Order: sequence, then C-alpha cells, then structure tokens
Amino acid sequence: AMDGAPPPSSPTGLSAFVAVSQLLGLTLLATTGAWLGRYRGGVAWHSPLQFNAHPLCMVLGMVFLQGDALLVYRVFRHEAKRSSRALHALLHGLALVIALVGIIAVFESHRAKGIPDMYSLHSWCGMATFVLYLLQWLLGCGFFLFPGASFSLRGWYKPQHIFFGVTLFILSITSCLLGITEMLLFKLSDSYSHFVPEGILANTLGVLLVAFGLVVGYVLTREEWKRPPLAEELALSMDFKTLTEGESPGG
Repeated sequence: AMDGAPPPSSPTGLSAFVAVSQLLGLTLLATTGAWLGRYRGGVAWHSPLQFNAHPLCMVLGMVFLQGDALLVYRVFRHEAKRSSRALHALLHGLALVIALVGIIAVFESHRAKGIPDMYSLHSWCGMATFVLYLLQWLLGCGFFLFPGASFSLRGWYKPQHIFFGVTLFILSITSCLLGITEMLLFKLSDSYSHFVPEGILANTLGVLLVAFGLVVGYVLTREEWKRPPLAEELALSMDFKTLTEGESPGG
C-alpha cells in the first residue's frame, strides 16, 4: 500500500461471522467443561477420570483449533502469505498434538479398566479422521511450507488440500457427535430418554458443534471472502513458475 493510503478493510459481514464463530467455539468449550465437571467428575490424569480428557481434547483440538486454522486465510487477508501459511500450519499442528493427548487418554483409560479398544463406529471414524488429518498436515507442510515442490505440483495439489481440509473438519465434528451419543448411552442408559439434565446439556453441546461447523463452513465457501492475492505474491508466483518450469515471463 502507498504511504497515506487507508488500511484495507474486510468485506462486509466477514468480521461479524468470524466473531460469531469464535463465540460459538468458546461456548462449546465451556459447555464441554461444564458437562465433564458437573456430571462426569472433572478431568484428571492417572486416575479413573483420565477418560474425560478425551472429549475435552478432541473438541479443543479437532474442532475449535482446526476450525480456526481453516479461517486463517480469511481473517489475515492482507498479511504476507508465508506468515498466514505458517500460522495455518501451526494451529493444525497444535490441534494434532492436543488430539494425540486425547487419544492416549482413552487408550490408557480403557487399558486400566479392562475395556476393549476400537470396536465402536465412533472409534473407527475418529481414528480414521486423526490419521488422515496427520497425513493432510504432513503433505501440506511438504507442498506449501517448505521449498522444493514445483509450481505445477503445488497447483495440482492445492484443490485436493482444500477439499480434504473441509472434509476432515466435517468428519471431526461427526466423530464428536458419535462420541457424545455413545457416551450418553453408556452413562445414562435408560434415563437418557427421560430428558435428564445431563442429556440435555450434552445434546446442547452437539448442537453447538454443528452450529460452529456451519458458521465456519459458510465463511469458507463465500467466494467474495476468499483471500485476494497481493501484487507481490503474483509477481513471486510468476518468478517461481519461470524458475521451476522453465517458462519465459512472456508466456
């Protein structure tokens, strides 16, 4: 931007929807904490409460942080692309670490209580989502964060990366919904159908998860809210393509 020019503004409505997404995200984290604290005894490692770290970590990592990582390119629209890309990768990496803690918690809890692993639909979907999410992060870092990939290869992979990013976000929320239902059926059994307070609170958490996913998805799919390429980025892309593909600047 030229000296004295006003700073670029966000498109109409974008800031409001991003704010709503963050409000929903913080509310679903608070609701998760309230459910585990009020009805499940809280969270503690190396104790019978170790299992409760699993839902907390999954909601925090695989939903809230993953959703925020997807929004990075919408929120930081006018910052350097490399800085936004690094933040995008960092948030996804943090989400992976937190989710891994949640997975360790459930396996250790099952082992301590003699409960079998990986038999439910929730566990199948959840583990598949985590493994694919890890693969997506590794491929994304390899293609976009570190030098080496050719311009044409990056161009080919980018649509796949975007598609699987949104798909994995949907799968993460779906796995959480399956986990909430499974946990309620195990813990409440016959009383779940009587609209007990714990069931209502956990159902509310499920609604918040869906609402968060819908708002994030809406922001991501609005064409006019996509991050516009900066002039210097266009020039660098042309230079990079010229160097890696051997094309002349004039076509």
